[in-house]
Amino acid sequence: MTIDTLLKEINHPYSGEIFEINSFNTLEKADKSQIAFIENELLLEELKITKAGAVILKEELVQFLPNSSKAIVSKNPHLDMAKLSKFFVKKPFVNTGKNTLSTLADIDKSAIVGDDSSVEEGVHIMAGVVIGAHVKIGKNSKIYPNVVIYDDTIIGENCFVYPGACIGNDGYGYAHTSEGKHIKIYHTGNVVLEDDVEIGANSTIDRAVFGSTRIGAGTKIDNLVQIGHNCELGESCIIVSQSGIAGSAKLGRNVVLGGQSAVIGHLSIGDFAQIAGRGAVTKSIEGGKVYGGFPLMLQKEWLKTQARMIKYFSHKSK
Repeated sequence: MTIDTLLKEINHPYSGEIFEINSFNTLEKADKSQIAFIENELLLEELKITKAGAVILKEELVQFLPNSSKAIVSKNPHLDMAKLSKFFVKKPFVNTGKNTLSTLADIDKSAIVGDDSSVEEGVHIMAGVVIGAHVKIGKNSKIYPNVVIYDDTIIGENCFVYPGACIGNDGYGYAHTSEGKHIKIYHTGNVVLEDDVEIGANSTIDRAVFGSTRIGAGTKIDNLVQIGHNCELGESCIIVSQSGIAGSAKLGRNVVLGGQSAVIGHLSIGDFAQIAGRGAVTKSIEGGKVYGGFPLMLQKEWLKTQARMIKYFSHKSK
């Protein structure tokens, strides 16, 4: 819809050039036909070079917006973005049989494959699998029973997705009004699994708000793992059972997360870092080291701390 019509839906005044808006995108990737938003100054450098047709932002950030982009001044950009996100959602799981399925693929008769999806040779799709529209599955990948793969997901070659996994569902994202209501953010991005990725049983990988949630080549994800929207995992990571990674976290290559470990959103973990079981990553950390505990510290220091605590309380109990 046109920019003025779109903004009328949230009772936001608009004056200036009228142009078509077809979707949301990130500041970095948006073009003239797209709208972006910025909530804080962490993305200020991206704001300065954005090519978005319009940007929702606070008044104090307007000075950094390129002349090629239209400013949509808002007291709460995150909330306005949430309200507008519903206008760019496509009807999900459209299935009229218009897809490209290799005759060399093995697809169970109970499986469903949505429109404009492609399944390459050597792929094995098992009973009860539901695949949305515009999905691509590369050669020799195996999709086990009762997996759900949402629209626009891209799965590389030689991947394994085990029973009950859900790839590409909406992330857990809401904006909050001053009255305490929770406004759903509709996620219009996708999930990309690169080659040789394995996703364990009943694990979930959320689609991006805009852009892609990406799992790097060779990464192995255990059962019962949650990966939030817009996360980026590097090559050959190991993510052990019951771990959780919050939205927009970035893991380098060969990162190891032990069982029941947690990573908060919008931080970075360096290459070859290891997080011991139940470790909680609450700030960005450098690679090549072993961490553990909460608050997070080097694992050897955490073990020393635990030993001192045991000694202290053993002494107190006597």
